[in-house]
Amino acid sequence: MSDPASPRQRRKDARPSELLEAAMALFVEKGFAATKSEEVAARAGVSKGTLYLYFPSKEELLKAVIRDTLLADIARGAERLAQEDGPTGQLLVELMTDWWVNVYNSPSSAIFKLVMTEVRNFPDIGEFYLREVIEPGHRLIGGLVQRGIDRGEFRAVDIDGVVHSIVLPMVMLCLHKHSMGACGFSDSHMGNPSEFIRQHLDLILNGLRAPRSDGKPVL
Repeated sequence: MSDPASPRQRRKDARPSELLEAAMALFVEKGFAATKSEEVAARAGVSKGTLYLYFPSKEELLKAVIRDTLLADIARGAERLAQEDGPTGQLLVELMTDWWVNVYNSPSSAIFKLVMTEVRNFPDIGEFYLREVIEPGHRLIGGLVQRGIDRGEFRAVDIDGVVHSIVLPMVMLCLHKHSMGACGFSDSHMGNPSEFIRQHLDLILNGLRAPRSDGKPVL
């Protein structure tokens, strides 16, 4: 039986996650450009040199934050989709509701604002976000919509348009949270964000459903 890891070893193993948590918090508070690497290191309780052992640049640190949050969630969604074979509409609503409610209620909801506000000055981040987040997410949702069409559950639609219709209001919800919402300005018409997400997906689903044989939509 191997000896338990020493406190020093456990501390070393914990450092990457602690650095990512510190980076996310500071990026949200100050913005990516205004955050200094030494501030991230100090908040995580390590030296700047230790930070660079794990993440050679601040850009790589932000990429790691994105991988640890949004990318991990997309991978879990893809795994769930591969395992389930129920009605496509039900799966679409459940998968997207669970994913977006989780994102909205977590620190990762700030990533959308970080990318949107910093991408012009850091195009490498934009390329990474497009390749690693937007494209896999688009394939996941688009593949689900295509499955519904192939099975006759959904009517024939422009899949790219449907994906954008699903995603963009959700992104805007997260942007609102970390812009107007962060300044204390709430939208009284929005109500409960989690309920808004469910209502939005229900609206999309009812627009997707194939009509009945008599030409009326399936309710």
